[in-house]
Amino acid sequence: MDDEVKRAVTSALQHMRSGRGGHRRGGKALVEFLAEARERAADVGEWEVVRLLQDSIDYAEERILQPEFEERYRLFQDGIRNQRLRRYVAGTLEINFKYVVEAGREFLDQHPDAGVEELLAYINSLSHDARYLVAPEGRPGRYSLFRGRAEKMMWLERVLQERIDFEAPEEAAQRLAASPEALALLAADQEGQMILRAAQLQQRSARLAGLRKVAEDRAAAELDLQRALEGQHWIFGGRFVGEAAQRRLVSGDEVDIPLIRGDGSLHVVELKRAMSMKGPLVKRYRGAWAPAAQVHDAVGQAVNYLVGLDENRERIYEEFGIETRRASAIVLIGHPAAQPEVPEQEINEALRTFNTHVNRVEVLTYKELIDNAERSLGSPSEL
Repeated sequence: MDDEVKRAVTSALQHMRSGRGGHRRGGKALVEFLAEARERAADVGEWEVVRLLQDSIDYAEERILQPEFEERYRLFQDGIRNQRLRRYVAGTLEINFKYVVEAGREFLDQHPDAGVEELLAYINSLSHDARYLVAPEGRPGRYSLFRGRAEKMMWLERVLQERIDFEAPEEAAQRLAASPEALALLAADQEGQMILRAAQLQQRSARLAGLRKVAEDRAAAELDLQRALEGQHWIFGGRFVGEAAQRRLVSGDEVDIPLIRGDGSLHVVELKRAMSMKGPLVKRYRGAWAPAAQVHDAVGQAVNYLVGLDENRERIYEEFGIETRRASAIVLIGHPAAQPEVPEQEINEALRTFNTHVNRVEVLTYKELIDNAERSLGSPSEL
């Protein structure tokens, strides 16, 4: 392991061992130490270490449950496997398979001429509808699964996304879809749709103000910026229709924010620090301002991502349905306020000039991105 990576990992371990009474210490500081170690490992190409550190971050942020994390790294520990968990998974699979067999027989009884592909398509549609299982109040211990509900839920989630803070769009969609009257009312009421659009505008404005606050915070790390940006693909412009669920498309590479364009192709967002950059954003070169070393390093990292995506494009399309042959990238880095001796206009002009000479990669400051998104809120076409 590289010495710099070792030091970064050691810092994370020392923080964990600094808890009182022998307890492990976690929190935001631990995540920042792990993220710093991950970045150092990525810089020197130690991708196996990057993967281990990313799993540790996911566990610390509760994206990986404890049983899964412990089972995944059991080979690094002494002792036998947890047989209770194995029996639980086996029992769940047994129930699932029995249900699939029964549902398949019922479908074939109703459609005796159906082929294999039709049967598989039916079973696959059941897997989507299963997310919206309901428990009827009048039948304790029984559950109901309604065919076709997944399509309604997907539509509702898109309508309700970013509408409110205290309830997730999926939960709101499930609650509304469970009531046919509420669903019909929402779909048919034009004034109701106008209210939703106005609420979405207000929500976007609030989220954008939160992002600006994080971008102007001198203590904000890359993880803070990523959290403020996730789920807000509209900030990057109307050509993007959403974010990909999978961030690890190539072994060893993890995309900060994977955006999907309207044609189904991938657009990589690489996040770097804003106000807490460790060096200048631009430097004086032959009488003009030019991007400094950190910008070039970030662009090089983005280019490496694109090369890996090109080399694995067929597998990625087969597994995830994402087109990476025409993938592009944007690097978000720095803030003009972090280098006040240089006029903001000069910084933006230096980066725009640089962008004209770089293929498939664009560099923007966080302030320019936020300013552009703020202006777009005044356009009804963006809603």
